[in-house]
Amino acid sequence: MDNFTFYSPTKFVFGKEMEAQAGTLVKEFGGSKVLLHFGGKSAEKSGLLGRIRNSLKEAKIDFVELGGVHPNPLDDLVYEGIDLCKKNGVDFILAVGGGSVIDSSKAIALGVCYQGDFWDFYCGKAEPKAAIPVGTVLTIAAAGSEGSPDTVITKKDGMIKRGYGNDLLRPRFSILNPALTQTLPAYQTACGATDIMAHVCERYFTNTKNVETTDRLCEGVLMSMIHETPKVIADPNDYEARANIMWAGMVAHNNIVGVGREQDWNSHGIEHELSGLYDCAHGAGLAVIMPAWMDFVYKHDVMRFCQWAERVWGCKMDYQNPENTAREGIKRFRAFLHSIGMPINFAELGAKEEDIPTLVEKFGIGSGKTGGFVHLSAADIAKIYKIAAKASL
Repeated sequence: MDNFTFYSPTKFVFGKEMEAQAGTLVKEFGGSKVLLHFGGKSAEKSGLLGRIRNSLKEAKIDFVELGGVHPNPLDDLVYEGIDLCKKNGVDFILAVGGGSVIDSSKAIALGVCYQGDFWDFYCGKAEPKAAIPVGTVLTIAAAGSEGSPDTVITKKDGMIKRGYGNDLLRPRFSILNPALTQTLPAYQTACGATDIMAHVCERYFTNTKNVETTDRLCEGVLMSMIHETPKVIADPNDYEARANIMWAGMVAHNNIVGVGREQDWNSHGIEHELSGLYDCAHGAGLAVIMPAWMDFVYKHDVMRFCQWAERVWGCKMDYQNPENTAREGIKRFRAFLHSIGMPINFAELGAKEEDIPTLVEKFGIGSGKTGGFVHLSAADIAKIYKIAAKASL
């Protein structure tokens, strides 16, 4: 196990009707003028925004509002939010929504404290010295942004999608009410489940040895998702299954399952170009890319894939030919994703094989390599896209 520092300061408030505590929590963490940041009409229509407004008013906290966050959040709304915060003296951002809203809020939080372009952080030109605090009211179990230091934004000029992470961006508090996810369509629920599982897999496939504790944590989260996700697809109102999935989403990405081990994240980077170019759901893109990445890299450490296949998917170990076990695990993963309604290839996702050169170019590694479980060149990434384009059960 590698040396590590684990920092997770977020206060989690979990359960039914906990959004009523939003105003009290903002005050607890020093907020006096809030940006209420959210997505589309669903939060308004459901009455959630109304309840949160009332909570802020009861706590005597002033607020301004900015809605309109879309999946794969764009930089233009971030710029609008930064300007709104600066003009109104906002000192706290309350994100009401899923990962896209939280990611947009984190980007705004960075930009308010910075004299330059917030995009400098996403393209590696600068590191922040401060960010205004963020709290969340989660409505989608998926991205794990409610407990992580990470944020992903798409630059509209060129549709370039990039991520950034810094502990300054860990939310001060996150309200997790599983009942808020019960109205999600099955497709969105499945996309979220896929994202959660991918966050675990990016950590699980590692070159670090002797990480049995975090291996077992990863495996447990994956097995929980395999058990609970079909339940909520069949019955959207299954609160207990929703609760397990919501907590799994947080655990999967606040890094408690990833400490002390090298991580990968190539699948996420490769997928970002798909959702950046086609504006597809991130989870759907991962359902296509992650098994394709596995097909390409599994020979690098066949026995790690065999362990995953045995422990998570219940595959029988083929001692004469371990590669059979590894491939069977990947096959079962792809089949599970398909069973919950996810695409498994470019055609089902709405992507085009002829765009692979563009996707590789947008990835932007040139003649270099991107690190992780296996170091990938541009040619390797092209091969993964090609596997993804033609994948089948």
